[in-house]
Amino acid sequence: MIDKRSWGIAVAVAAAACVIVPNVLSAYWVYLAITAVVSSVIMQSYGVIVGRAGVMSLCQMSFAAIGAWVVLRLNLADAPGGFIVWLVIGGLAAVPVGVAIGLPALRIRGVNLAVVTFGFAVAADIVLNANQFPGTTELKTLQRPSLFATNGGYFVLVVIVFMVLGIGLAIFNRTRLGMSWLEIRYSERAAAAHGISVARSKLAAFALSAFIAGIGGGLMAGQLGLVVSSNFAMGQSLALFAVAILIGPHNPEGAFMGGIFGAVMATILEKLRLPQDLGGILFGLTAIFALRSGVSQTDFTRARKREAAARKMLESLPDKPKEQAVAPAGVPLVPKPAPASDKPGLSVRGLTVKYGEVVALDNIDLVVPSGGVVGLIGPNGAGKSTFIAAVSGFLHGYEGTVELEGRSLDKLTPSVRASSGLRRTFQTTVIAPELTQYEYLAIGANRKLSKEEADELLDFFDCPPGDVPVSIVDVGTRRLLDVAAAIAAKPKVALLDEPAAGQSAAESLKLGRRLAEVPSRFGVSILLVEHDMELVRAACAQVTVLDFGHVIASGSTEEVLDNPAVMAAYLGTADVPLG
Repeated sequence: MIDKRSWGIAVAVAAAACVIVPNVLSAYWVYLAITAVVSSVIMQSYGVIVGRAGVMSLCQMSFAAIGAWVVLRLNLADAPGGFIVWLVIGGLAAVPVGVAIGLPALRIRGVNLAVVTFGFAVAADIVLNANQFPGTTELKTLQRPSLFATNGGYFVLVVIVFMVLGIGLAIFNRTRLGMSWLEIRYSERAAAAHGISVARSKLAAFALSAFIAGIGGGLMAGQLGLVVSSNFAMGQSLALFAVAILIGPHNPEGAFMGGIFGAVMATILEKLRLPQDLGGILFGLTAIFALRSGVSQTDFTRARKREAAARKMLESLPDKPKEQAVAPAGVPLVPKPAPASDKPGLSVRGLTVKYGEVVALDNIDLVVPSGGVVGLIGPNGAGKSTFIAAVSGFLHGYEGTVELEGRSLDKLTPSVRASSGLRRTFQTTVIAPELTQYEYLAIGANRKLSKEEADELLDFFDCPPGDVPVSIVDVGTRRLLDVAAAIAAKPKVALLDEPAAGQSAAESLKLGRRLAEVPSRFGVSILLVEHDMELVRAACAQVTVLDFGHVIASGSTEEVLDNPAVMAAYLGTADVPLG
């Protein structure tokens, strides 16, 4: 669902502009307004690749040049369909090039990827300078549709295209693929753990951004009639990238502000009788400032509005009763976890991980039965996180076998293992703050999640209402939300890595009781890595203990936690009981 009220206002403003601009402003300002909207269309391509996917792309104007070239070539050939059809074809022509440029993004990122995309922009600049655009030699200018032949009419057309793309992106951004870009932007590992193919998502972002940029290039050709290579110079890509970093074009108002900023800067400098190079300097400085602060102005404004609304909603809710640390008389503080079935859910045999001569895990065997909650404990450096990384596919080159309900996972990637029914959480939770809790659960579920299901999970794990944005919930709640997202997918087994971090003793104990209920309530078996022994007692029927990469104890929870070897591993002595 998109914000109908906001889009209603946007459509009304666009309609008013289509009436006022052609009929009130002079021809010069109408032309400048067209330039601003065309730039805004191209800025929407930056919104996809830079704003949402978080990829540093410096070649969007090269995609625009492809779109313009195709539109002018079709015009020269008097191809059927007319300008509107040619626009779409021009955008589609840029897609395979965008995918090809996106391939390096599967291996490199950050500044290195920016260098690759800038290299393509330089190469495209050389090719464009050596070869003229179609129609230039023949002096055959592009013919606009008769209804939009005048500059005033053409302004209406570009506004329509901008709004159609904006609404289309707003709808697409609510899909799993669209929301996955935000998760990839903040953590590719978390995205893969949710069953998202990082490679497919990145390539889709490049493809869509190239399509939009190609349409923008076609609109530029329609505005100018004929274009030259300088219209798509690599410096233009750099300038618009700087604007994208500064303003944040992954929402329509940001793209429009960026388009205006990029279009009118030269005119403002000219009116002030300042050198045009000053614009590039300003762009560079503002981009550096935005990169250092890590947030754009429109992002900041929108986030503040959402947080203010969410805080008011939270303040209006009644306080929940606090969990008691001491149980009433006659009621056991830590109930005995329900027994699991004999059928293995996750089977790990002979798992060995070596880093050169260092053996991190040595021939580890562990079984998580279907319908059970098994604990994996041990002192720091015992190999617990290494174990989870190997089992979930984030660590390659291990020895041994990993099976999920009898199916081997050994050669599968993390995203495929997640989609096959093996989910995991991380010690450090990274969730895109722009998302609401509903949206994050939808990403984690990897399926259509009803509001009733989402509310049940959030209430079960004592999280705030689903409309609350992640940006205002505390660290402990984010970890619970991460667990809820893993359970929402209804995997066969969930690997939870210290989910109680940031919780009080009472909250941790309550979480243990909740985790003990998960297999029967949601049908998900759990392997729990924890240091909180009371939580382990509350949640786990069985426990395996690691120390220096070896299993030193495995069995029922009470027997293992009372084992002298386990006490010695944790405390250095066998005289003090755990918990």
